[in-house]
Amino acid sequence: MRAHDKGEARSSRTGFWPLTLGSIGVVYGDIGTSPLYALREAVNAAVGTGGTATSEAVLGVLSLILWALFIVVTLKYVLILLRADNHGEGGTLTLMALAQRAVGKNIGAIALFGVISAGLFYGDAIITPALSVLSAVEGLKIKTQAFDSYIVPLTIVILIVLFAVQSRGTAKVATFFGPVTLVWFIAIAIAGLWHLATNWSVLAALNPLHGIRFLVSHGLIGLATLGAVFLAVTGAEALYADLGHFGRKPIQTAWVAIVLPALALNYLGQGALVLADPKAIENPFFLLYPDWALLPMVVLATAATVIASQAVITGAYSLSRQAIQLGLLPRLEIRHTSETQVGQIYMPRVNLLLLIGVLLLVGLFRSSSALASAYGIAVSGTMVVTSAMAFVVIYKGWRWSPWMAAALIGPFLMLDLVFFGANMLKVLEGGWMPLALGGVIMALMYTWRRGSRLLFEKTRRQETPLDALIEMLEKKPPQRVPGTAVFLTSDPMSAPTALMHSLKHYKVLHEKNVILTIENASTPRVPDEERVRIEPVGKTFSRVHIRFGFMESPNVPKALAIARKLGWQFDIMSTSFFLSRRMLKPAAHSGMPRWQDRLFIVLARSANDATDYFQIPTNRVVEVGTQVTI
Repeated sequence: MRAHDKGEARSSRTGFWPLTLGSIGVVYGDIGTSPLYALREAVNAAVGTGGTATSEAVLGVLSLILWALFIVVTLKYVLILLRADNHGEGGTLTLMALAQRAVGKNIGAIALFGVISAGLFYGDAIITPALSVLSAVEGLKIKTQAFDSYIVPLTIVILIVLFAVQSRGTAKVATFFGPVTLVWFIAIAIAGLWHLATNWSVLAALNPLHGIRFLVSHGLIGLATLGAVFLAVTGAEALYADLGHFGRKPIQTAWVAIVLPALALNYLGQGALVLADPKAIENPFFLLYPDWALLPMVVLATAATVIASQAVITGAYSLSRQAIQLGLLPRLEIRHTSETQVGQIYMPRVNLLLLIGVLLLVGLFRSSSALASAYGIAVSGTMVVTSAMAFVVIYKGWRWSPWMAAALIGPFLMLDLVFFGANMLKVLEGGWMPLALGGVIMALMYTWRRGSRLLFEKTRRQETPLDALIEMLEKKPPQRVPGTAVFLTSDPMSAPTALMHSLKHYKVLHEKNVILTIENASTPRVPDEERVRIEPVGKTFSRVHIRFGFMESPNVPKALAIARKLGWQFDIMSTSFFLSRRMLKPAAHSGMPRWQDRLFIVLARSANDATDYFQIPTNRVVEVGTQVTI
């Protein structure tokens, strides 16, 4: 079954319309709240803060926003990238795994693209809650300036509450996401249509010549404006990242039938309002509404921005789990918050780091306008990487000719590069933040990936070949004890350190011994029939390989229970798991600079305990310590 066919099967099982409604809340929360600030920031960039919003500037900016929605979101993501799925899953790390499999070997450049996109996504995950909630709460200032001093404290309180409830899981809250966001889109569409009806001439913005003419005639200012226009399409990556949760057709239907019309009507309504009253550019979104509707819209906007933030936060958890499974981050604690939905997880350390980052941003920038300068770089950079990897998948994976693949993806890549270049003009105004954060994340991932490979190569050179050890033990067997011993190792061809220490100190061997290797597949999930592979080695030894997809949380006992179908009588109560715990120290000469050695050691020490990560019962585990220099 093709991957997108799996998405259709998922729709038929769960219900097409419930999935469509759910996608409105989760997938489109971020891009759906962009009207709060996108047009305001773009027009201010065009005329200068405090300048008069001219008809030329408003129509030019509005044309650019609408055609960015048509080209970037509708054509690139909704129609093309949703088909570039990895067994029904989407997202940049998923696309990285798909590109590596399409090429057929581990290409460093593709892995680097994945690391870059992941680093920039974390920047997006920190900026989105700060910017979205700030822009919603700022609507109070229109009611009365007395609220001005309470904007930042109220935003901080809302954000702290949002992150505090993450540990309870999103299952119950998620049931309200779709309906609330649907009400949000209806409310912004009605307000936009009401003002559009007062000035139909704003429909001229649908002509792309207005946007092109503005860019050509305004030079550097036009490019800076394009960076602000990009705020209207931030959140488009969520279309692709949430593919596995809802399926292709529900996401496409929600966009075409609800989200795109609502966004277009609201932007046109804001444009009509500003053409009639240029001073309305101060906050054109909330000024669309009459005075009696202002407070209800602030409440609804706050709810919508919290939902948008929630989607990005849970996306950061999912991305972190993928990164761990793909060997880009050390093991971190993962808690499952739902008994039925495996995708609903909570990662305490990731949650804490995100909260700290978000609060620092709010305290540092203190307004949505100041923070908007930092926003576009992270998302536009991710889009550039996504386009580059999509070319590899279409060329190698779909087996198109390079010219046809370039003809399809090339224009989108060029447009992404233009947006990225436009956003780079805002580096000094705040754009440095996502670049700095992305650089830190990339350094961490690169260090962990490189250090893990060097550590594996070094320990492999020092270890004893397993086959030779087993042959020696069967010729001169030590004393046997009843039960089964499972030795975890990353190298199934070498004797695990825990086995060697057990023989050295205890001088005994169990009746049955298993050399267990856990492998990370390049697919999101592994079916049960492909989960376990058993290979007998001698009379009392066997190699067992367990495979997990990068969207799965490893559960060793459950996987070993599957081995019963393959003839292994597994009993957890008569089985002992032996794990090696390495104490790392920097070597005089290693394959990395000294700072990277120390960083790798810090990351290794911060890794979650293997017993917890692989969900092995703690009362069945024996840990053996060993010291290794790297």
